[in-house]
Amino acid sequence: MSIHQFSLQSGINSGTLSRIINGQQPIAMNHLERITKAMELPEDHFYSLYVDECFYFSSPTWRRLRPFLVRSAELGRLDCVEQVVQNLLENLVYASMLFEVAEGLFQEGLWQAAELLYKNVSASEKYQNSERLALCQYRLFRIAIGDDQARNLQAAHLFECYLDRLDEADQLDGLNHMGHVYGSMNRWHKVDELAKKMLELATLRYNLQQQSNRRESNEKKTEKPLYFYVLYAQLIRSAVCKELGDFNSALDWVSLYMDGSWIQEDNEEVKRTMAQFQEWGAANRLLYQVLGGQSEVLSAYVEYISHRPDEIFIGLYNIILSANRYDWNVDSILERFASYIPYRTYSTEFGDYNRQVMLDKHTQFLAEMAAYYLHNERKEGIRFILQSLESSARINNESNIIKCVDLFEQHRHLADEDEQEQYKLLIREVQDSHEKKIVQASSFL
Repeated sequence: MSIHQFSLQSGINSGTLSRIINGQQPIAMNHLERITKAMELPEDHFYSLYVDECFYFSSPTWRRLRPFLVRSAELGRLDCVEQVVQNLLENLVYASMLFEVAEGLFQEGLWQAAELLYKNVSASEKYQNSERLALCQYRLFRIAIGDDQARNLQAAHLFECYLDRLDEADQLDGLNHMGHVYGSMNRWHKVDELAKKMLELATLRYNLQQQSNRRESNEKKTEKPLYFYVLYAQLIRSAVCKELGDFNSALDWVSLYMDGSWIQEDNEEVKRTMAQFQEWGAANRLLYQVLGGQSEVLSAYVEYISHRPDEIFIGLYNIILSANRYDWNVDSILERFASYIPYRTYSTEFGDYNRQVMLDKHTQFLAEMAAYYLHNERKEGIRFILQSLESSARINNESNIIKCVDLFEQHRHLADEDEQEQYKLLIREVQDSHEKKIVQASSFL
């Protein structure tokens, strides 16, 4: 094919093509895309060669490298992203540019590529006491959070020493996300410590904002309005009191987060926010009475959650806790809400419930269901033990694994041969997983 013919097919000027072929002009990113498309090849076919083109056969220019980085990330070519980053960070002037690209990728949900950039920018600035380094560590913490509780805890520990270096807006969001991590592992004293910090910081910032009566143009915005963090911190502290069995203090906090009279804004967002917190508060007032053993409130609580599908699972979890604690019969309630027993996602006015918290709650819920049925030597409890054990192994919830093993060994006589074999396989899987983690920890040390 002649240059003229390929020019027509690719849409690139024939003179430009000639200069590219003769090595007189570097290949721009849009030229690479047109050439590849005209040759009917996959879009990333020449990407590995293009890294060499950018660094070894011409001078690196950000005008070419930025779109190449972004497109490589979009196509999942992490190898190319890694090569470009490694070459660029030989010159630290590119650190801020790479950080800006990482932020864009993070916002678009391209977290694997963003993680590569954040790690490399962090490594280049590890001796700098900079906010950018802290923000990189915050993003890496967010990216690291998954279903494995041990890994989540490690990520939280690594990030925590950078928390105070963040802008106050990011600190609030960081405290919120860290609270979810520790809450999913039932470390309630740590959750309360984080919620207290969030409450103090959010209250201070909100009061300063109202006193100045304006927002500085360069002031960073939080994910949610500041009054939300005040209310949410109060809700968390209420939940901590509940988990620690102090239901009177929990009710005091409920009264606080249901009262939005101090909020000076008056708009639809405030109304929606307060409606959600008041709904939570009304449910929690009934809930804390149920958890305190007031069986006469149970029917009112069941009726309340029945009209709010996204609250039913949390309600069931607390009902089964109370049933096991006070020896109640709640068969009719479990039968009524049977479709809510399998795991599913739930939403609020502010988005989906935190995945890690809900996975942990569901894992514990299955164990409580097992205990409920096995208390009366009912065979269906074995099925719930196995489900809870499988889920516990998946999220690495060691305390729940121990609880499930203890329950199964006490009631092994109720399990048939298939269930006994499934139990053995799950135990083997747990043991293998722990051996791998020991090896990984040893190599890390």
